[in-house]
Amino acid sequence: MAFRDALSQLLKARFPILYLESFEEQRVIAEVSAVAHDATLVRTPRAVWTWSLTTGLVQPDGTPRKSTTSPEDALDAALRVDQPSVLIFKDLHPALGGDRPGTPGVVRRLRDLAAAFKSGPVPRTLVLISPLLHLPPELEKDVTIVDFPLPTETEIRQVLDGIIAANSASGRIRMALDDLGRERFAKAALGLTLHEAENAFARAMTNDGVLDGRDLAVVHEEKRQTVRKSGLLEFVDATVDLADVGGLENLKRWLAKRDGSWLAEAAAYGLPAPRGVLITGVPGCGKSLTAKAVAAAWGLPLLRLDIGRVFAGLVGSSEQNMRTAIRTAEATAPCVLWVDEIEKGFAGGGGDSGTSARVFGSFLTWMQEKTRSVFVIATANDFEGLPPELLRKGRFDEIFFVDLPTRAERTAIWRVHLARRLRNPAVAGGLAVDDALLNELAGFSEGYSGAEIEQAVVGGLFDAFSERRALHRDDLLRALAAMVPLSVTQAERINAVRSWADTRAVAATAAEDWDLATRPGAAGPGAPSQRGQGGRAVEF
Repeated sequence: MAFRDALSQLLKARFPILYLESFEEQRVIAEVSAVAHDATLVRTPRAVWTWSLTTGLVQPDGTPRKSTTSPEDALDAALRVDQPSVLIFKDLHPALGGDRPGTPGVVRRLRDLAAAFKSGPVPRTLVLISPLLHLPPELEKDVTIVDFPLPTETEIRQVLDGIIAANSASGRIRMALDDLGRERFAKAALGLTLHEAENAFARAMTNDGVLDGRDLAVVHEEKRQTVRKSGLLEFVDATVDLADVGGLENLKRWLAKRDGSWLAEAAAYGLPAPRGVLITGVPGCGKSLTAKAVAAAWGLPLLRLDIGRVFAGLVGSSEQNMRTAIRTAEATAPCVLWVDEIEKGFAGGGGDSGTSARVFGSFLTWMQEKTRSVFVIATANDFEGLPPELLRKGRFDEIFFVDLPTRAERTAIWRVHLARRLRNPAVAGGLAVDDALLNELAGFSEGYSGAEIEQAVVGGLFDAFSERRALHRDDLLRALAAMVPLSVTQAERINAVRSWADTRAVAATAAEDWDLATRPGAAGPGAPSQRGQGGRAVEF
């Protein structure tokens, strides 16, 4: 229900005291005043009074009443108001105390006021506005908490259009945003207050004198502040792109087709916002890197949910922490929420009195019912630790399995890591990173994961650095030879993972990337299963 509709019902029903938790005082006052003055919403229009510790009780005509700066005196004066009114008190929460004892005189006067307003001859309502929710037990039955929503996309768009109009005429700032670009900016600012959104847009304009798509990062930086204050989510800098992830073409195509699916253009097609993906498979094969790359490719903030931070504190706090984390993620939407090694986070145990089960249940219910554009990327290494409730349809859009890289993928992985680390000509020396070298390295690294290939490049560079010389081909081969890959030390485990994924997951690797002519069946530590994909072979 819209805020104005909900407020009008409460005013007509003569609820005596309403509590609105918000940092946006002026916006709240404007909304409350609009409802109070509208005869179509409340039947009897009401005058609006305001109070603060600095101004005292201010009458509807703007005249302050004398000797009403103290909360006690202001509440006494409010009790004597004899006209249909809405009295807005700002920042009364320090006198209420919350989990600490409040000011006895204020609490008692509020209870008296609630009784008087409920049964009085004229409609009167007290509205408390505060950035914090402090409510002592004595007032729990007399005060009604009302949710005041953050600005809608339409409201933020109006602020953005107003700033653009005000600065376009001057000619000092160039605007390079079409209508779709403005929509992306407005959606990126969802979860911010109007003041924060206005600050973010102004900063983006003054950053380089041009407002274009690259300035979305400035809006995301403003959101970072909101996320940090929650203490439960981590705002991760997504500096890699999907091109930096070697292989996994099937998964990349699936993700690329869903780019922009949270925009109005997709809604016009009748498309819902994608829920997310579960990526499981062999450790070190790019699952976590993919999460970072998706956020960068889509231009969305990346939030990491550390389940360990959720399970902390007093009894019942874990459940509250999960709800707070979910609210923060939804306030930051559209965004990507990354849950790494989800099977370990919700493993729980018999000695936690069911806390893990309750928190996990809250998370599953939210994933099923969520309406905000929060794309969840969960990664898992241990398929046996995945609860069946997590795997059923409706939680994730798809489950992908990441196997050890194929020869084509290993070639791509070698190319990415060598290009990244051989930017210095002195380090590269005369080493030609061509197809011949890449094919040779891909052949020698059969059965190695992407993380192991990266460490082979790092190991070769350490050998070269120790002698203060350029990197040679033999440095890379020696690093490979000195390493025992996971496909050897955990061969049985990897085969079990492949067997599980064969009928339960979609292969992240495209079918055409498997060279079955040279790698039939299970011939070698890095070979796929007989089906060739280690997962359901579906093309996107």
